Amino acid sequence: MTKTALVLLLLLPLAACDQLGIEDPAKVAAAKEADGKAIGSACRHANRAIEDCYTLNPKAQRAAVFAGWKEMDAYMRENKIEGIAPVVPRPSMVKPAASNPDAEDDAKPAPKGH
Repeated sequence: MTKTALVLLLLLPLAACDQLGIEDPAKVAAAKEADGKAIGSACRHANRAIEDCYTLNPKAQRAAVFAGWKEMDAYMRENKIEGIAPVVPRPSMVKPAASNPDAEDDAKPAPKGH
């Protein structure tokens, strides 16, 4: 009886690991995969190419993003659902921000006669 009580006493603090902020690696991996699938599904619904989705979400797991994109594609085809127009422009259409204010002057065309 004392050995059982001792084992239970030692295991009791481990039952509250989630409350201490110790994350379970399996739960973290499952959450990252679910996030990636959700991102892929949203990209497909917004008529985005998978490459655009990867570019817009560099931290997402590519395999999970692709799986979500593929699942949504099959679902949309099966149910004859049209995608929506994306609000954010495609990455190739976005101009990179100038980090130097003088760089903006270089980008402007020179006035005629100079």
